[in-house]
Amino acid sequence: MSELHDECGVFGIFKNDSDVDIVEETYLALYALQHRGQIGAGIAVNHNGQIQYHKDFGMIPEALPEEELSRLGSGEMAVGHVKYSADNNVEPASLAPLVMRYIYGQLALCMNGALTNYSTLRKALSKSAAIFQSNGDTEVVAYLVARARLHTATIEEAVREAVGELQGAYAAVLMSPGKLIGVRDPKGIRPLCYGKIGNSYVLASESCVFDSLGGEFIRDVAPGEMIVFDADGVHTYTVSKDEHTACCMFEYVYFSRPDSVVDGVSVNTARQRAGELLAKQHPVEADIVCGVPDCGIESAIGYASASGIPYATGLIKNKYIGRAFNNRKKNSEYLMRIKLNALKNNVNGKRVIVIDDSILKGDTAKHIVELLRQAGAAQVHMRIASPPFIYPCYLNSDTTGKDDLIAAKMSVDEICRYIGADSLGFLSAESLKEIARESKFGFCSACFTGKYPIDLPEKTREDDKYSHKIEP
Repeated sequence: MSELHDECGVFGIFKNDSDVDIVEETYLALYALQHRGQIGAGIAVNHNGQIQYHKDFGMIPEALPEEELSRLGSGEMAVGHVKYSADNNVEPASLAPLVMRYIYGQLALCMNGALTNYSTLRKALSKSAAIFQSNGDTEVVAYLVARARLHTATIEEAVREAVGELQGAYAAVLMSPGKLIGVRDPKGIRPLCYGKIGNSYVLASESCVFDSLGGEFIRDVAPGEMIVFDADGVHTYTVSKDEHTACCMFEYVYFSRPDSVVDGVSVNTARQRAGELLAKQHPVEADIVCGVPDCGIESAIGYASASGIPYATGLIKNKYIGRAFNNRKKNSEYLMRIKLNALKNNVNGKRVIVIDDSILKGDTAKHIVELLRQAGAAQVHMRIASPPFIYPCYLNSDTTGKDDLIAAKMSVDEICRYIGADSLGFLSAESLKEIARESKFGFCSACFTGKYPIDLPEKTREDDKYSHKIEP
């Protein structure tokens, strides 16, 4: 996998147990969501309507040191956020939670996703004297909620009105003086679920959080649903409805942790099925099957099981690379070599099938093939557990324009020659639904098919790199 990242991970907790430390639980939850963002993290705590928060750049231990966590104190609710951005020069104001004060007190907002009408909303708000501190979607949503609250009776009604103006993909967690609110976009593109720790309620981007905290997964938040936790319990509302739901397929291919369940489907099972289908669609004689850490491993196990070719570890990943490393001014080949290394004892003299989750620009795939050959592999056959990535994603990930995607410019044979593999095979687009066949909802696979689940304007941001019109 190369240069594809989800936007963020969100978390929220409403305390109903005296022995629950909400700061500690939020901190541990963000660790469980660290894979969704490594550029920065933050926690906001609500104590009797007063919100204290801390956010900073870096991995969890860097962004949230113990002395800052102690300063947050205790409270009745907390929200947390991990952020990813393609731009290492992220402005501090864009980190979350976004905490703001308005006429009815304080709000804290965390969001995962991308608004396609961001520019339109921001221009309209600016004309009504809104002053922005960042270029993020979250601040626009916070302004919409605050504006709606001026003429609505409750914060729930304000959130309902605000999200009615949003277009795109989002899963948001909002904390008001007395309530914790979660809301998911009408298509269900971004994941959101809820559970319990004891009697305390928890919202999270992924179900793996509840396992990590020793809690209980209850269910996914439905597309277009708003769920509210307060002193009276749990309340659910349908804030928008869309018959054609479209959960992002990359949650199964790459974004989510393998121990998560997304919309009723085990991510681990989905990836193993992708590997099994790859073995049937692109068989080849070989001695071992290995996976590119981390997201290619489950698919490699599936391929090995279906093909009868033994699975072996062929590549080792350095798991201790943080933001500071990624900012170092080194050439890309050097950085990739530090991140990955081949296990010579397992691949030397072997015909190797290597499984990865996807190919974007092709540079990482080329490097992986070179690593295996330098380690003595007699042959390297690359298999990809998703179809060719041809179209930019406007709704989840930070991919650049179509011209930067290798599969948009080259045929499979040409890509194979470019990366230096003996053969190359992608999972067919028709197989995508099969890997997550238990899902309660539909799928978005626009990055593979070009069929976007929503209408998109020519530009989704003023500084957007994309200038071509996307057909819905």
